[in-house]
Amino acid sequence: MSDHQSSPGDTRNQDARHDEQRPADRPDQRPRFLQVVHSVLAALFGVQSGANRERDFQKGKAGDYIGVFVVMVIALVIGMFVVVSIVINAATGG
Repeated sequence: MSDHQSSPGDTRNQDARHDEQRPADRPDQRPRFLQVVHSVLAALFGVQSGANRERDFQKGKAGDYIGVFVVMVIALVIGMFVVVSIVINAATGG
């Protein structure tokens, strides 16, 4: 056998070392803004994964998620207002 071949156990060890080097997995790093937005959207639709939920609770700050949630709800209300106004204007011919 060649020295370049490895057993499945060795591959998992290499994958584990590679995973440890990813910045998102470091315990001292907070989730990035897009990760927070993704988590809030997933939570609003009720499809948040367990791994993301654990990351959010362990590494995230509540204020980040609350702020993104408030902005999304305000955008939703404004969007609904605009759509309803357009529909009403179209229905009344105005």
